[in-house]
Amino acid sequence: MDRYAAMLHHRKARLVQGDPIAPPLVSAATFHVPDHANGGYSYSRAGSPTWDELEGQLALLEDAPVVAFPSGMAAISAALMAVLRAGQKVVLPSDGYYTTRLFAEEFLKPFGVTATYLPTVEFSTADFAGAAAVFIETPSNPGLDVCDIAAVVARAHAAGAVVIADNTTMTPVLQRPLDLGVDVVVAADTKAPSGHSDLLFGHVASRNAAVLDRVRNWRRLSGAVPGAFEAWLVHRGVETLEVRMARMCASAGVIAERLAGHPGVRRVRYPGLPDDPSHAIAKRQMAGFGFLISFTLADAGVAEKFLADCPFIVQSTSFGATHTSAERRARWGDMVPEGFIRMSVGIEPTEPLWAAIAAALPEN
Repeated sequence: MDRYAAMLHHRKARLVQGDPIAPPLVSAATFHVPDHANGGYSYSRAGSPTWDELEGQLALLEDAPVVAFPSGMAAISAALMAVLRAGQKVVLPSDGYYTTRLFAEEFLKPFGVTATYLPTVEFSTADFAGAAAVFIETPSNPGLDVCDIAAVVARAHAAGAVVIADNTTMTPVLQRPLDLGVDVVVAADTKAPSGHSDLLFGHVASRNAAVLDRVRNWRRLSGAVPGAFEAWLVHRGVETLEVRMARMCASAGVIAERLAGHPGVRRVRYPGLPDDPSHAIAKRQMAGFGFLISFTLADAGVAEKFLADCPFIVQSTSFGATHTSAERRARWGDMVPEGFIRMSVGIEPTEPLWAAIAAALPEN
């Protein structure tokens, strides 16, 4: 818990009489540079005071240096471009965030990088011979399968591969991939860290200085830079992340158990359920089981009716916000049953939220 307290007070040592407690929003594109040799800020594509405040805050949570990006996919693409070269191979999850696979197919492959795909549950025992990078997403999105991060790291490093982990679903509050040996963490701060569905953002964290220098240089040269206002809002959101996660995860645990016992629900996936296939590994490597629940109703029509009827669920394709949201993932092309729903539990009081969900569920 010490790092959450330190994160909230990360500006204190620099404050002087009359300074604002909240970091200032600096929206300048250019800065006064009469002598470039003396350093400082010069042009906001290379650096910004507001980015620095947020990166310092996130670095306390990750226990590693951080580079901020304007979206989660900007962070993912930067990490992949930083570690891969033409002629190399990357291993990606076949059941993870689909846009990562699209990026590999549409951009990495034409640049001469071979992409191969595995289900998340197979990563822990996979042979990574010949791979330059192994990219994991655990729990997987949307199926919530889990792989043993330390086991993946051991196998990948033995093969000479760098390991990148997408930690968006868990955040550093619940899971610490760098502490388990992962080389690079990527995350979409659009989700729980900002928490209010009003911006796009992402970050890369690593304890490998050479890799992070390449990530930072990719940001500068590609122009994939975050806006100052978005960075300022993420900083504000992160201050309440740990508190929001506590409510969201507690409610998710209660709701997942009740969904599992409901006659109208065919299957529930939630790592916190003792009989979930992911439970044993999740309990070992995570500090909590998250706020995402996947469950399956009879068919697409039943699922769509449930989503339309529940007054405390917004139909949204993101997750991690203050409000509970859900969607039928098959409509996006995920390889899941037509009645499969991914639900992100928000910060609503648990019992009113469950009452609304129960009232909207089919009887059988």
